[in-house]
Amino acid sequence: MITVENLVAGYGRIGVLDGISLAVQSGECVGILGHNGMGKTTLLRSIVGLLPAWSGSVTLDGQNLGKMPAYQRARAGIGYVPQGRQIFPGLSVRENLHFGALAKKLPREQAEAEALAEFPELKRLLDRPGGALSGGEQQLLALARALTGQPKILLLDEPTEGIQPSIVQAMIERIGELRQRRGLAVLLVEQNLDFIRGLADRVLMIHRGRILRELDRAAIADPSLEQEFIGAGPQTATTH
Repeated sequence: MITVENLVAGYGRIGVLDGISLAVQSGECVGILGHNGMGKTTLLRSIVGLLPAWSGSVTLDGQNLGKMPAYQRARAGIGYVPQGRQIFPGLSVRENLHFGALAKKLPREQAEAEALAEFPELKRLLDRPGGALSGGEQQLLALARALTGQPKILLLDEPTEGIQPSIVQAMIERIGELRQRRGLAVLLVEQNLDFIRGLADRVLMIHRGRILRELDRAAIADPSLEQEFIGAGPQTATTH
């Protein structure tokens, strides 16, 4: 599905990613776990094309994405829900969904109908401005908007941030259903260990721009992971 090889990237002259390699298969969910400043968001931004890589490659279904810009990567099959959701607060829910359909140049009515089939909670909110929604409603809208582009892989950056527990559980169930039904691959950056445990088939531990180790499902379920993660490394870095 998607393969990242020896990816190196950063901001200005400041390097963040130091030769990261990973792969995610169709229908698989891979979690990325690490402290703030270790390169998690930079990794997702580099894969989606918002941050040019200094070296290395990203390949989707055998196609090297090379210097392909973000909008072309979206059309190739990469969906992205950034940290903080970043919906358009001044646009209605309906307009946000229509915007998401541009990635695949789908008819707006088709995209809207498909989104409401997956997220019926949004139907009563269609004419409401995105900025007037609760945090949980905004996250559901962000997910629905990303899925209107019919992606092959979905990149999620801290999706549970600021979301109440009941919505978090609903998201686990919804994403799990999408993986099974669509064969959707998921690359998940998340600090909420319960969310990671509920979705991920395996987890990659990132530290200072490198993948240190891989954890299988048994290791993810081990309660000692929480204490290990808390003490895994310095928490004072500020680069994301």
